[in-house]
Amino acid sequence: MDRNDVLNLTDPPNEWIDAVINSGIMAGVAFFSTLGSLTAAGIRADPVTSLIAAGIAAGANFFITLAIQRGLKKAGVPE
Repeated sequence: MDRNDVLNLTDPPNEWIDAVINSGIMAGVAFFSTLGSLTAAGIRADPVTSLIAAGIAAGANFFITLAIQRGLKKAGVPE
């Protein structure tokens, strides 16, 4: 296993376990950055709407990161 592969979130050492953990971390980053962005932009009309938007961003990021790490989608290669 190459160190650069691990740092670039490809070919995790423990296969599915590390891929799910890495995807969860990236989903958390997406969730909180979405909440922070909505707050910074002043879009706070309804807290539930903000949480739904952050949840959608986190869910999408989780599955996209998982697909890239598992080799289902090659990073940077258009189809």
